Amino acid sequence: MISIIICSRTPFISKDLSDNIAETIGCNFELIIIDNSQNQYSIFEAYNMGIKKSIGTYWCFIHDDILFQSQDWGKKVINIFDNDIQIGLIGVAGSKIKTRMPSAWWDCPDELMVVNIIHRLQNNQKEVQCHGFNQGNYAEVSLIDGVFMAARSNKSISFDETLTGFHHYDLFLCLQYLKQNLKIVVTNEVLIEHFSIGTINKTWVASAMTFDKKYGKMLPLNTVNSCNSIELEKIEFNNGKLFIQKLFDFKLIKTAFFIWLRLLKSKPISKFHFEFLNLLYKRTNE
Repeated sequence: MISIIICSRTPFISKDLSDNIAETIGCNFELIIIDNSQNQYSIFEAYNMGIKKSIGTYWCFIHDDILFQSQDWGKKVINIFDNDIQIGLIGVAGSKIKTRMPSAWWDCPDELMVVNIIHRLQNNQKEVQCHGFNQGNYAEVSLIDGVFMAARSNKSISFDETLTGFHHYDLFLCLQYLKQNLKIVVTNEVLIEHFSIGTINKTWVASAMTFDKKYGKMLPLNTVNSCNSIELEKIEFNNGKLFIQKLFDFKLIKTAFFIWLRLLKSKPISKFHFEFLNLLYKRTNE
């Protein structure tokens, strides 16, 4: 049985979603809704509450703003787990690498992303993404997005409740399964439509820095050896530059300086350092 765990922004999930799950899953399931309408729990706390209530062989953490477009997706998930006992986590979007530098999972070259999802855009248009599946119905990755995470239930795994908010819970869960020497994959047999798109805001940036301080030493991830050390260093540097720009956007100047020092240490010679110092001077004198 699959235990579907949802941290809901309302006391009850929509009838559309509950009916959709029942009509498409194709196997026994239980639905565990954690009412977070008062915003009293972090997602780490809410998911731990769901885990404690669950009795399924598998957990499935999903957002409350999706609809499943695949029939019998539950059966397909179970088949993937049954066919390879080394698989611990299944997602619908992810990356083959994760840099040490704070970054979103999609901050990498397109060829390192594995995705099967429909995004509903603000203009009500649909964007279908499906790529990265060169062989078979799934591909191994280093981390997955939290919109859909199916996992083998494991009594030794729980979410770190010292982490707060609603970001980086997916990266945290991936690290826990990798520590168990289990694989993470993205499948093209589960298709969902997601009615919102993740955004990088000041809260996400603060969460990224907190996560970096506590778990950064477990990064980078390149579990499938999808790029060599030189390529990974280049992506690391680029992600550092991207993160610094985000920090400047949110006027987090001191943090930007701290990240720049890490870039300077990793690559002492780069024209970016002059660009950074020039931008730093302008921002501190505004």
